[in-house]
Amino acid sequence: MDAFEGRVALITGASRGFGFAVATAFASRGTHVISVGRTVGALESLDDRIRELGGGTTLVPLDIRDADGVGRLCSEIRERWQHLDFWVHTAVHAPPLSPIAHSFQSDLTKCLEINVVAVAGLIGAITPLLTPTTGTVVHVDDQAHGGTFHGAYSASKAAQRILFETWRDEAAVGHERLLTFSPCPMPTGVRARFYPGEDRSSLASPEQQAEKLTFQFNSMSPAA
Repeated sequence: MDAFEGRVALITGASRGFGFAVATAFASRGTHVISVGRTVGALESLDDRIRELGGGTTLVPLDIRDADGVGRLCSEIRERWQHLDFWVHTAVHAPPLSPIAHSFQSDLTKCLEINVVAVAGLIGAITPLLTPTTGTVVHVDDQAHGGTFHGAYSASKAAQRILFETWRDEAAVGHERLLTFSPCPMPTGVRARFYPGEDRSSLASPEQQAEKLTFQFNSMSPAA
């Protein structure tokens, strides 16, 4: 069977950018996508696009910092589908660029809440739903944005990376699979914040990178 046909996927951060493209790519291949995002209008646009392609999605307007909301979502997933085959985490917060010495504590706090604390909660809530042996998690990494003025963002992404890698090692006995995927630079809202005025014509499209991700899925053996 195709890696996607008849599967169930949770995409966190599905309303825009790369998450939107991944949700569309999965749904177009026969996966039912549970699309999580904060903006209702953007999620409705995703639903329209997936319907155009003949796919199916369940829209979930949710801030991943809402632990109670995440708990309710996981309970509903278990009741309706009993499991998850995929979880792709694309949600991210990018604070304003600033020298570390001049950073606002509120910016750093929000960055850590979304990129680290909320992710730890998601890992704990979602792990029991993953299909034994083949349940696959995709951590969308970003090591391209670093250096001067990126301190808060880079620190939070490094901590997020450690969370996923530690989870992978701890869950090895359960055979869950963790795929770390680092897309090429794309013309997303996050990048626009970091590089305003950049010539975006040479950047890879989110759709191209989503196709690259699906290719990696198809190339993975069921026992990987």
